[in-house]
Amino acid sequence: MAVTAPDGLERRTRVLIITGDPIRTKMAGPAIRVWNMAELLSDRCDVRVVSWKRIERRSDRFELHYVHEADDATAAGHEQWADVIIVQGMAFRLFPSVARTTKIVVADLYDPFQLEQLEQNKYEDAATWTDEIRKAVSLLNEQLARGDYFLCASDRQRDLWLGNLSALGRLNPATYTADPTFDSLIGVAPFGLPADPPQQSRHAIKGTVPGIGPDDRVLIWGGGIYNWFDPVTLVEAMGLLADDHPEIKLFFLSASHFNPEVPEMQAIADTVAAADRLGLAGTTVFFNDSWVDYDDRVNYLLDADLGVSTHPLHAETRFSFRTRILDYLWAGLPVVSSAGDAFAEVIDRTGCGRVAPIGDPVGLASAIRELLTDADAYDRAHEAALRERERFEWSRSLRPLLEFCANPREAADRTLMAASGAALGGSRFERILMMPRGRRRDLALLLYYFRRGGLSLVREKLGERQDRLSTDR
Repeated sequence: MAVTAPDGLERRTRVLIITGDPIRTKMAGPAIRVWNMAELLSDRCDVRVVSWKRIERRSDRFELHYVHEADDATAAGHEQWADVIIVQGMAFRLFPSVARTTKIVVADLYDPFQLEQLEQNKYEDAATWTDEIRKAVSLLNEQLARGDYFLCASDRQRDLWLGNLSALGRLNPATYTADPTFDSLIGVAPFGLPADPPQQSRHAIKGTVPGIGPDDRVLIWGGGIYNWFDPVTLVEAMGLLADDHPEIKLFFLSASHFNPEVPEMQAIADTVAAADRLGLAGTTVFFNDSWVDYDDRVNYLLDADLGVSTHPLHAETRFSFRTRILDYLWAGLPVVSSAGDAFAEVIDRTGCGRVAPIGDPVGLASAIRELLTDADAYDRAHEAALRERERFEWSRSLRPLLEFCANPREAADRTLMAASGAALGGSRFERILMMPRGRRRDLALLLYYFRRGGLSLVREKLGERQDRLSTDR
């Protein structure tokens, strides 16, 4: 992967990856994905990873840099260095130099966070809920209007983003002439798995967690408890199993998020309350209060017998890509999941577990009971999980990105989009709303109102805010 420098000499392509996730011993999905992108790309490219959150890990294969979210001057230096820039989340809004770049931009859209926000903020007041969705959509539209290439996690997501691109005018004669399939515009690059099989170094659950014995059968919930899931139905299913199968235990790997900026969600309180109400907490249902280190998660996965994921039916479900289920496959765990998402189709097609009806504790308990009491059924699902995990090795899942960076190119309609002004990312007001909450955002809003209506409009907006706060109380 080489480009021609201004001096006429060839050099390795320079790839800048920008994320808003902390890169630490404990990492969530976006940071894990960025780390693996950087590792694979560094074989043939010079790679820098920039985060506006904490960076504690180091690599001898690529560079890692912390840039404060208000330090666009430093971000501009990284932008000038790069040939290709891969963005996630809020990078365009925090760093104007990146939003204005003429370099080749790859937008990683594997997480349709506008749909997560519909669930995450549904317990907020209506104005806040609407505000958060408006910000998410505005941010995504800015990336969709500007990107030269896009990544998503599944064929379902590809259909979602093609619809968005069409609405923004990106499926136009220029891009259609270049490639009528639009494969050169958007590629399916799901979350991935390590190529090496997992190796256990200690027992993290069985015989370690008080109340779970070395011979118990363990279901693991392998990630956070978020509002877009349905863990309460799972707890109710455990209540149906508890009397006849006291050896079956449920372990929630991470009841609280390591990142204090991720708010504790209502789903956690509801799940704990359900376990208490049914008398299951500490005997059948167990909660791990801390977030597990990324490299230590293998010891929990290999101490489990089943992986489990349950959810209600809503828009997030249809377009989700459950990264925790990939971890189950990596560990060779049969999977019990609710119907309705992309992985339910994988489970049905491959036989690597069982799919239960949504919101049905009886059906869920039956699926769990079958796999944990029928040795033949369990073994078949286990073997299917081992076969399926090979499809999701990082080197395979990120192949579209690797191939694009081997021959990076501007989108066929970049000149057209720039001339139309479509890549500007919405109004000034929308860009302010997308800023992180805090003094900087409040000051920008006050200045925006002052320039449009003077002190009277500022007083009016401050009064509306005070009224809303009073109503919320």
